[in-house]
Amino acid sequence: MKNTELAQRIKEFRSRKGLSQEQLADIAQINLRTVQRIEGGEVEPRGDTLKRIANAFNITPDELIDWAEQEDTGLLAFLNLSALSFIAFPLLGIIIPLAIWMLKKDRVRSLNEIGKRLLNFQISWCLLLFTGYILFFVMAFGNFRIPLPDISSFGIGKMEILILLVPLLYLINIIMIIINTIRSYHGKKVVYLPAFRFLK
Repeated sequence: MKNTELAQRIKEFRSRKGLSQEQLADIAQINLRTVQRIEGGEVEPRGDTLKRIANAFNITPDELIDWAEQEDTGLLAFLNLSALSFIAFPLLGIIIPLAIWMLKKDRVRSLNEIGKRLLNFQISWCLLLFTGYILFFVMAFGNFRIPLPDISSFGIGKMEILILLVPLLYLINIIMIIINTIRSYHGKKVVYLPAFRFLK
């Protein structure tokens, strides 16, 4: 491998981890000038130096040498589709995409950003769904009055609103996932709204 290729990988990996050259030098316990020369392509890290840099990134030296960010629209589409697991159980729509995101976020271009948007949406969706369930049970079995819009003139009461809320939420989630799966496969920006920004 050419010095410049490995230098670029180290520089990109350092940027992704949000580290300055000084911070990388401190964590790896090597000289700042060494880091500068490595990233400048003047020298290629070997042996102990390579191991120290890899450890600073919490990876093995082989992973650092083999690492390359790839373009993989198929995986981006799969990441989006994995959220459909919420149909079986709502939290699976978070757990499965989270696992894919954590494993691949540094290896596939755009996966980190798309994963964050998808996860923020799924977490927000789950919170809204569980809030709907709580409201339903409180109104059905409790003596509490919850202020909901009165659309009784349309023949729909407050309980019917809550009953219709669940399938509506499921439908919105499915539509958002399908649209963004297609968009990510074609290299377009994904938009998951509304969503709170839990992951930034």
